[in-house]
Order: sequence, then structure tokens, then C-alpha cells
Amino acid sequence: MKKQLLLGAEAIALAAIDAGISGVYAYPGTPSTEITEFIQRSSVAKQNGVHSKWAVNEKTAYEAALGMSYAGKRSLVCMKHVGLNVAADPFMCSAITGVHGGLVVVVADDPSMHSSQNEQDTRAYGRFAYVPVIEPSNQQEAYDAVRYAFDLSEQVKLPILLRITTRLSHSRAGVKQQAARAQNTLNPSTDKKKWILIPSNARPNYAKLLDLQPQLAEISEASTLNQIVEGTGSKAVIAFGIAYNYIMEIKQAEKLDIPVLKISHYPLPDKKIREFTEKYDDILIAEEGYPIYEELLKGYFGNTKFRGRLDGALPRMGELSPDALAKAFGVQHKQIKIIPKVVASRPPMLCQGCGHIDLYDAMNRIFESSPEKHVFSDIGCYALGALEPYDAISTCVDMGASITMAKGAADAGYHPAVAVIGDSTFTHSGITGLLDAVNDEVAITVIISDNSTIAMTGGQDSSASDKIYDICKGVGVDEAHIRFIEPLRKNLQNNIAVIQEEFDYKGVSVIIAQRECVQMAGEIKKTSKKKSTDKTASVK
Repeated sequence: MKKQLLLGAEAIALAAIDAGISGVYAYPGTPSTEITEFIQRSSVAKQNGVHSKWAVNEKTAYEAALGMSYAGKRSLVCMKHVGLNVAADPFMCSAITGVHGGLVVVVADDPSMHSSQNEQDTRAYGRFAYVPVIEPSNQQEAYDAVRYAFDLSEQVKLPILLRITTRLSHSRAGVKQQAARAQNTLNPSTDKKKWILIPSNARPNYAKLLDLQPQLAEISEASTLNQIVEGTGSKAVIAFGIAYNYIMEIKQAEKLDIPVLKISHYPLPDKKIREFTEKYDDILIAEEGYPIYEELLKGYFGNTKFRGRLDGALPRMGELSPDALAKAFGVQHKQIKIIPKVVASRPPMLCQGCGHIDLYDAMNRIFESSPEKHVFSDIGCYALGALEPYDAISTCVDMGASITMAKGAADAGYHPAVAVIGDSTFTHSGITGLLDAVNDEVAITVIISDNSTIAMTGGQDSSASDKIYDICKGVGVDEAHIRFIEPLRKNLQNNIAVIQEEFDYKGVSVIIAQRECVQMAGEIKKTSKKKSTDKTASVK
């Protein structure tokens, strides 16, 4: 087939379709979002009936993917690195149940924190769960690795973790397809002991997982994803995942005669590593993310043989780069880095006319007369309220933390304890925190800034649309203290009055600040109109 120019994320999506998936499950999170979006746009996926609607959060996505695997079909579940924290419970348990139909878990890590709050390395989860991890080094390998991972999943009956990074997900290269395979037929598992994780079943299942480890290691030893690039130099490199690309760029550009052991399939191929390391006394460990395997190799072979992130040969944080690797070999890599003045750096900012601005303006007017202000915020566009000229929020930690942190502050005696959370983040992981507040009858004000979309990741459908009032009422918030405001400049005084009343209330109150995202307003109205038409047609 002809090559296509694809993002790494798109190569993964195309491979999953060609591998015969019956469903993709995900919650939007940069840099993984484009995988699901590609499948949603694919005419082939639509023709084949591939499920591709967004899930409420990563945990529900993972569990649904596991359910499809139970039914005998292949499923793909995608998320960013911090999303795996949300899905960690089913992920860890699925290593004990195993799978039936192939299940591939794509996790996109974000070294240098381009759009994230930490640099978490997903490979640690793979080791934690005792499941195979695949870490492709380029777009073609990403495509091939997905096909390979589905086959491997059904061979060893385990979920396979495929780890990519921002740089691989968001860069393009030519990718050649393989012939597509048909979807699996519906064939639900009948092995109850495998799936019912009461202790009497979980213990033998876990023993089987441990017994499987030598086989997984042998598969890794034979994997074409782990290979040696020969060289006659006295120094060598063990390169993991995308770090292999950077090493090869330096090796070719600077004509370095460096032997390279490339590793993109875990668990580590111990024999291959032992044979390679015995030949050299100076080995650079190049891995994108934490020095996970550098620590292991130093522990096994001793510190004198290896260099890497731990001893300063490579930067301890942030992305690797050809420059950093060249420097580790004493080479001045000549890259053109002339940035025009017109491309001057500027901080991110809320869009002109954004409803979050008018909400923060009303809140700040109220806090003008307050000696101190503590507003607990959350993950979303509205987190930009931390910047000038708004200076409107005090915290932004993780998805859903705004409500529970405000509750904790209220428990400590602080008032008014205010939480600001977006509509999608509220349904992702804010509802349970609100229920905690209701159960404890704590005095907090939760402001749900509802722009009817998941704006920060590109305007995907929000699970909260037209449901927020009913959810809040359902978890027990007094209807008299579920208030609506429209954050517009003309409504400023009215909005100040409503917010002030709820700040003064010594109980759980919710203010729904409802206004469509200015970037997505046209699309949201179109979708709402279609849903309304469809509903009317179904009634008729």
C-alpha cells in the first residue's frame, strides 16, 4: 500500500482499525486525544461499526474496553499518563484477570510537561502490573507495534501497554499500512474463575501471572523491536523507545561509530543486554522519562559502566534531544536554532470573550473587600485564571480535586470555601466529592463553569451536557441552592449578587455558570439542534 503522512497518534489509530478493533475507549487528554478523533472520523471504522464515543473518564473507558475483551472482541483504550492514575484500579486488576479478546492500552506520556502537571513515566506501571510494555521509536514502528501488540495480547492473554510520548504522538512521518484483518466474532468468556476476583480466585490467577514472566522475557528476547545496531567504537548506547531516534540522528549526522542496543519491548531482554554490556566499559543509557532501567542496570552491573540521567550525563528532567545526547558524547551538534523575533514567547491566555473571564471578574469583585482569597480550581481552560490579569484561583492539582480540597478547607474551618470546576471535569471526577460534601453537610460553594464542551483538548462532547442540575439534585444538593448564572458583562451585578448569596450560605451550594465556549459555540448549537430534531422525530 502507499505511504501516508501521519502523526504518531494517527498511525496508532490506523493500526488499531486495521488490527480489527471493535471499540476504542478514551477520555480526551493531550497528547493522546488525536488517536480517538482519527477513529471517530474514519469511514472504515464507521462502516465496521467500531464504537468510538468518549467515555466519562479513564476508569470507565478502561472497564468498558475490558468488557469488550470479555466478549471476545478486540478493544483499544487510550489516555495520557495522568489518566492511567485514574484507570489504575482496573488496569492492575486486568493483569490478574487477563483478557479474552486482545486489549491494547495506549498511554501518552508528556516529558517536559507541555500540557501536564507532572512527567510521570508509564513504564513504571507496566513493571508494577507485570504486563508487557511496547515503546515504539517512530511512526512506522508505532503502526507495526499496535498490530503486534494485539496479536501478543491474545497470545499471552494479557493487556499490552503501549507507551508513546508527546514528540512521537505529535510529529509526522510516512507510514505504510498492512492488510486489514476482520474483527473477532462475538465469543464471551465462560471462565468464571478467571474473571471473579474474590481472593480464592485471585491468588491462583496471580500465581499464573508470575509463572508467565519467564515466557514474557523469552518473547522479549526474540522481539524484532529489540535489536543491535553494530559499531566498532569503544563507547556504546542502550537506547529506549524514541531515544533511539535521537541517537541515530547524532550517529549519522556526526558520523559516530557507536554500537547501539535498541530496546522497545519490555520486560528487558536480559540475555541480549548481558551480552551487549560485557563488550563495553562506557555505556550511555538513553531513556525518555524516568531513569527506570538505568537504575536497574546500575544495580545489576554496578555504577562504573553506565552513564545517564542519574549522574548528570543527560538532563535529569525534561525531554531528551539530539543536542543533549551529542553533548554526552562530547560532540557539538550543529542544529539551526534561529527563531524569528515575531515568534516571541507569550503565556497562554483565555480566549477573548470567554465566559470564564466574566465569571472570574464577578468573583474578584466580591473578594475585593475580603482580607484573603482562597479559590480551589481544577483542570481545564479556567486554570488560566491563575495568571494575570485574573489572579483568580489558588490551586489546580488534579482532576476533581477542587471540590474535595474545598471540602477539606471547610472541614478545617475556612469560609467561604469555593471550588471552581468545569462541566466535563465535574462528571469526570467531581461528582463523588460533591456527594462527600452533601453527606458531611459542609459549607462549600461549588461553581461549575459550564461551557458545554471539553474545550481544553479541542472541543469534544461533554458528558455533562444538560445533566448538571439533575446530577446535583440527585446527590442531595438543596434545590434552593442550585443556582444558574450567565457569565456575561451585562449580567455582572446580578451575578455578583447570586455568588455573594451562596458564599454567605453555611451549607452546600452549587452555582452553574452556563455559557457556551466562544470557540465552539456554532458547533455546539448545531449539535444541540440535531439532538433536539432527533428527539422530536423519535417521539413522532
